[in-house]
Amino acid sequence: MWFKHCHLYRCHDTEVLSVEDLETALAEFAFRPVSPREARRVGWSAPAGRRSEQRVHEIQGHRLLSMLRQERLLPAAVVNDEVNERSEAREQAEGQPLSRRERQLLKEQVMEELLPQAFTRTQRVELWWDTRKQLIGINASSRKRAEEVLDLLRQTLGSLKVTPLATKTPPSRGMTQWLSDPASRPVSLLLGDQVELRAAEDDGVLRARQVDLDSEEIQSLLENGRQASQLSLGSEGQLRVMLHDDLALKSLQFDDALLDEASQSDDGDDPIVSLETDFALMSQTLATFVTQLIEWLGGEADPAAPTP
Repeated sequence: MWFKHCHLYRCHDTEVLSVEDLETALAEFAFRPVSPREARRVGWSAPAGRRSEQRVHEIQGHRLLSMLRQERLLPAAVVNDEVNERSEAREQAEGQPLSRRERQLLKEQVMEELLPQAFTRTQRVELWWDTRKQLIGINASSRKRAEEVLDLLRQTLGSLKVTPLATKTPPSRGMTQWLSDPASRPVSLLLGDQVELRAAEDDGVLRARQVDLDSEEIQSLLENGRQASQLSLGSEGQLRVMLHDDLALKSLQFDDALLDEASQSDDGDDPIVSLETDFALMSQTLATFVTQLIEWLGGEADPAAPTP
């Protein structure tokens, strides 16, 4: 269950419920499969899956929740083909073209008829909540999916005030500085071998993989005004990530020593103990790394303050 991505949010004035009260609240919004007439459904599930009914795991103030998202897959091309076929049949029968309103109603009818026949896709999205530091991290590949989890949590709790984590130095500015001026790099920062560079003007995006980021070619691009929008970096003994300009952490790779420690732990072949061992190691590592990252970028910004 090690996170592959992490979108970070700061909680504000959020009451921390007991584990028991949170379990009760989550149960009211438990996941159930989509009905034949539903296009999408979300709800809380046990992080351990079918092996458990426990919807909250807490280790030293770190909580793990899991949202299931199920949707019916109805390709737009299939719908459009059916709408076009029925439209042509009606237009020939009536001797006049359909209005925009009639075509829209026809499309809604087609979708309603085809939806029960559509395949379903189920996705799991985990949420890490550091209740002591009031920090939330969501294991989602996109910000949109992360916001969907927050919407469900907000609905579950009745209210939830969170903002995307922000730093005083914008990530793009910090990443560009680290690349162009090696002396500015924090001592504990490990530079990777991947970068995405954007121009101030709309000149496209340059992506480089498995390259020396201190090479003359990269330095020349920076001197010509390009800014880093993604950069691979890490911290020794913790993890490596692809840092994005919105402070999202993508393609997380935890240190081999941590993974070995998790695999060698004595869990008695208990899947719940194994899950909690992994989560304990992962959450502590993430919390430490995020604190370090905030320091690298000049400290945390006031969400109400304008971006410099």
